[in-house]
Amino acid sequence: MDDANIPSLLSLPDMGFTDRDDPIYQNTRKMVMSNKGNPYYLEGRFFKGIGGPHVGILNAWPMSLLVAIRTSDDDAEITEYLDLVKKTTAGLGLLHESINVHSSRHAYTRPWFSWCNSEFGKTILDLAQRKPHLIFKEKYASMSYEFKPGA
Repeated sequence: MDDANIPSLLSLPDMGFTDRDDPIYQNTRKMVMSNKGNPYYLEGRFFKGIGGPHVGILNAWPMSLLVAIRTSDDDAEITEYLDLVKKTTAGLGLLHESINVHSSRHAYTRPWFSWCNSEFGKTILDLAQRKPHLIFKEKYASMSYEFKPGA
């Protein structure tokens, strides 16, 4: 099993322990992002992602999809997960701790969750560097961005 918290098996490349394309990691990633391999991976009508034992078996964490974005090179997967995360703010403009995967966007825990919002910021910075064409308008997509932590 894998939980939505960080550190997690899903976050191993994001934390520098392995490469995104490592075959063992890719198999692990497939397992934790599937309800066949991970009892805390949830998929519903409204949302999907990894949850955990402390928020119930119906709630997935948007943070898990942000980590999945940062550990993927697949543009379609990244776009799908980013779109899912963006629609979960319940009109508040902030990300929640967890979302009920079967309910409307208003079924969530914590109206704001600073950890998740911080992970969203990290994800946008990562995409700006690795895949700017996914988040910037076309005229900015060819520009080069370099994020230097601590600079």
